[in-house]
Amino acid sequence: MSVSEKIKNNPRLKTFIHWMLIPTNQARPRLWVRIFLNPFYHQKGKKVIIRRWVRMDVVPFNPFSIGNNSVIEDFSTINNGVGAVQIGKNALVGLGNVIIGPVKIGDNVILAQNIVASGLNHTYTDISQPIHKQGVSIAPIIIEDDCWIGANTVITAGVTIGKHCVVAAGAVVTKNIPAYSVAVGNPARVIKRYDDTQKEWVKTS
Repeated sequence: MSVSEKIKNNPRLKTFIHWMLIPTNQARPRLWVRIFLNPFYHQKGKKVIIRRWVRMDVVPFNPFSIGNNSVIEDFSTINNGVGAVQIGKNALVGLGNVIIGPVKIGDNVILAQNIVASGLNHTYTDISQPIHKQGVSIAPIIIEDDCWIGANTVITAGVTIGKHCVVAAGAVVTKNIPAYSVAVGNPARVIKRYDDTQKEWVKTS
């Protein structure tokens, strides 16, 4: 049995290891984890810029990667505590974004300001228990290549946004958006699609 399997199969040991990595009831890993462990477990491309005031709540037991020439702007939070966060090449994560894995962001993606993309949901079905004691569910978010996501957008767990989509500012994306679409509103709906025959963007009915 491997070391990781032994830890997973021993609840007390798992709790202790988790406490060694992250203080109780917190999301930010301990300083020693950020300095000595994360650089060996996570992949960072060339010419990546992660601004000084970014909160990197990333741990070594889930993947985090960011591709060449990508930027994460100040006051953003990146959290891979329950699922991987993968950011492609030439991507921009704008000011004040919150990215909670599992989230996969493609190449050449522009995320404007104050976007929330969370692959995590809290379980609430048992009314005899406080919600914070009921655990979480996860479903991956995928933002494919060449997308532009407007400011203050919310992207919910399990959503895929297809290639070269535009999501207007303030949208709440609760369902998949097909490639080459423009989506607006709460809940977000497609108002334009690129018509390959006409070679132009066409309003949907």
